Amino acid sequence: MKICVVGSGAVGGWYAGLLAEAGHEVHCISRTDFTVINDRGLILRDTQGERTVKVASARPSANDIGQCDLVVVAAKTTANPSIEPLIKPLIGAQTILLTLQNGMGNVEVFTAFIPSKRVVAGLCFVCINRTAPGVISNTMRGYVKMAAAVGESNPAVDLCVKIFRDAGVECDSEPSLNSVLWKKLCWNIPFNGLAIAAGGITTDLILNNPELLQRSHKLMEEVREAARLCGAPFSQNHIDKQFAVTAGMGAYRPSSLIDYLEGRDVEVDALWGIPHQRGTAAGAKMPELNKLKDEIQAKLSARNTKRS
Repeated sequence: MKICVVGSGAVGGWYAGLLAEAGHEVHCISRTDFTVINDRGLILRDTQGERTVKVASARPSANDIGQCDLVVVAAKTTANPSIEPLIKPLIGAQTILLTLQNGMGNVEVFTAFIPSKRVVAGLCFVCINRTAPGVISNTMRGYVKMAAAVGESNPAVDLCVKIFRDAGVECDSEPSLNSVLWKKLCWNIPFNGLAIAAGGITTDLILNNPELLQRSHKLMEEVREAARLCGAPFSQNHIDKQFAVTAGMGAYRPSSLIDYLEGRDVEVDALWGIPHQRGTAAGAKMPELNKLKDEIQAKLSARNTKRS
């Protein structure tokens, strides 16, 4: 297939490499790394070692790529308000769009100009970082869950699952996007958020701080109640699993922490704002999430003031 990966940083770069290894014609759009990726290729590192993977092309825009069979959007959600003109040249009458983005409110951006039956949401439960231009490190391969933008699983979801499985990714479809979104937010809301609110710390330090650990539990319980009221209940076992998995990550830097430390925009709306809106609209009490959101915004304001 002819595939374009929009946002070839950590997540995008990793899956672009795997899809290219599987024999697809993969084009990468990257604002900063396109020259390195073109000249050298993507360097993929995991517990099995390191290899270099060449892609068909890498460039800063969609110019001259043409329409694709599959467009994978792995850019930060902060790019979504201006993403339509960037990706429209890639979209044909049969093109499937797969978003591999964090948080809520993403599929709605794309179904505004692509039929919902051709929009697929992918949630990546992994530990992937971009450690240098075109260098991607995966310390926990994890898995990907995919769901239709609207309704139950459909042929577009089935095709995306097959493509990723054939590329060596543990990947399954989910009957409800709402359900898998809340399940992933159960981890993202506390660990991405507290890593910033606590001053820029890794996940191991959150687990080893009694106050932050208690806040993590409270945040997950709020997410669980919001999910239940939104028709996407999950069990206490899912919460327990989040802490067990995080303990095995070591000194992991969540993606939002990296954005915060490196002076980039942080996905506040997708990770904390929209979940808070949807949860409270359904009747959930979410004071801990509201407090965390305010703390993150204060940290960002202080950082931006200092930079200016």
